[in-house]
Amino acid sequence: MTRQQPSFELTSRLMLRLLLAQVLIAVVPQVNGLVSSYFASNFVGIEAMGAVGLYMPLNMLAFSLNTILVGGSTIICGKHMGENQLGKTQEVFSLACVASLVLSVALIILYAVLSLFDLTVIFTRDDVVRPIFNTYLLGQAIGLIPMLFGNAFASFLSIMNRSRRTLIASICYVIANIAFNYIFVGILALEAFGLALATSLGLWVFFLVQAAAFLEPDSMLRIKLTVPRLDEALEVVRVGFPGAASYIYMTARGIIVNNLLEAFVGTVAISAFAASNNLLNIFWAIPSGMLAVSRMLISVSVGEEDRQTLADVMRVMFRRFIPIMCVVSLGIILMAEPFTSIFFQDRSEAVFDMCAWGFRILPLCMPLSIINMHFTCYGQASNKQGLVHLLALLDGVVCVAGFTALLIPALGINSAYIANVLNGVVTTIVIVAYSWIRLGHMPRNMEELMVIPDDFGVAQGERLDLTVRSMEDVVRVSDAVFGFCNEHNIPKRTASYAAVAMEEMAGNIIRHGMTLDSKRHSVDVRVAHKDGDVILRLKDDCPAFDPSQQQSIFDPDDPLKNIGIRMVYKMADEVQYQNILGLNVLTIRLAA
Repeated sequence: MTRQQPSFELTSRLMLRLLLAQVLIAVVPQVNGLVSSYFASNFVGIEAMGAVGLYMPLNMLAFSLNTILVGGSTIICGKHMGENQLGKTQEVFSLACVASLVLSVALIILYAVLSLFDLTVIFTRDDVVRPIFNTYLLGQAIGLIPMLFGNAFASFLSIMNRSRRTLIASICYVIANIAFNYIFVGILALEAFGLALATSLGLWVFFLVQAAAFLEPDSMLRIKLTVPRLDEALEVVRVGFPGAASYIYMTARGIIVNNLLEAFVGTVAISAFAASNNLLNIFWAIPSGMLAVSRMLISVSVGEEDRQTLADVMRVMFRRFIPIMCVVSLGIILMAEPFTSIFFQDRSEAVFDMCAWGFRILPLCMPLSIINMHFTCYGQASNKQGLVHLLALLDGVVCVAGFTALLIPALGINSAYIANVLNGVVTTIVIVAYSWIRLGHMPRNMEELMVIPDDFGVAQGERLDLTVRSMEDVVRVSDAVFGFCNEHNIPKRTASYAAVAMEEMAGNIIRHGMTLDSKRHSVDVRVAHKDGDVILRLKDDCPAFDPSQQQSIFDPDDPLKNIGIRMVYKMADEVQYQNILGLNVLTIRLAA
């Protein structure tokens, strides 16, 4: 029975287990960007690669608006699940569906107007590239509806612990995109329009495979295009906007940087920048997957007011995620020239060196970006709007655009790469400085760095945290819970009930849950004294098991069957069970 950092091991194991699926979900759409870049540079030409690069800011705009909906609704749904309010979760999901449809139509109109009326002059004045870009934009408009719905569905499937469906949809997307590119670009020679059309049709495949999951009878959430309530919509925007603000600023940043590159270096620099970024997006899926895992746990922890798990998520980020990303970044740097050869084979051309330096410099900003992404997400969930907006402004436009403008006369295209690294340094310093200013001293531990309020959750002296791994631990946990209750002057009857309930339910997990497979498991046990009541919580990563389905079962041939579970339900004032992100969470409340 372990007392030191009891939940860290369970949290770390859970996050690493979820990470692979989330990275794969994030990486597959980026593979499609790489496919488009490959066909653009090898089958159409450098000008088409320039059109792909020019589209990035507009794609970022669509993504940022979508992030407001997806980020806001996901965080709110996580809180509702932490509070065991599944009805409200369905309401928010329905709102996200309606908003995605409305936003898709608005963006389709915007893309059509920009393209048909040649208003894309704000993106480039190059008379050769602009017509290609206009055609590319029309093809991308066809995929806006499935893109926005697909991103929303992916987040909600993760909440439902059905990420496998998104992974299948993503693989289908890659296969479809490669096939469509081969047909439209390689055979039919539709050039830029074919590039965009292949991506759009692939997105429809991605969307339809995911949508089927919400039509199944056992789906926790159902697709319902109902009229949303205004207050709900405003709340989603309020929560989601700070996290999406960075992407909105990135739209402006992309336009500024592209114009700087075109003015000081030429359109060839945009092609090199786009090529390096499109391949690096494959690796950016790793931080994105890390954030997806953390976002779900952060939102649920805020809903549960679980300060221990909240801090453990950040500890895992520093101790596990960042070292992983450092190794990946080093590998990218060492592979700079082979990666460049995917797009540009002639090493004597200037575009080759421009692209290669992107692979040598840009990976350095990836580990630092993980810190910024996690603290932005935490700020969203905990209503630290000032910090979130500041980080979004710095990360989104000020640092990258500012440093690029300052350095480009001397360093050319490398200024844009170096600016991204300096951006990571500045935002990390700002995070530490924010904590220092709020606390009045340098943060000394994770909770201080996060500036978790003292009144958030249950104070350290009002809770007992334990980790149970064996029946020997279960035997001792009863005495520990009883002793905790005595220390807080809980009536002896309630203290006895708490000790028995904890021993029975923890023992049930050890005897049954841990024997269902050969994996390593543990039970994160917490007893808390709050508002005069005793609250017991057991969290484990064993196969899903809902004790409420067993407590009502009585077998006349075996009257002792499930007697322990039935006894706990009779003693307790309230028992709640949820399976969140693959974790069994059982909460028992005993009135003092």
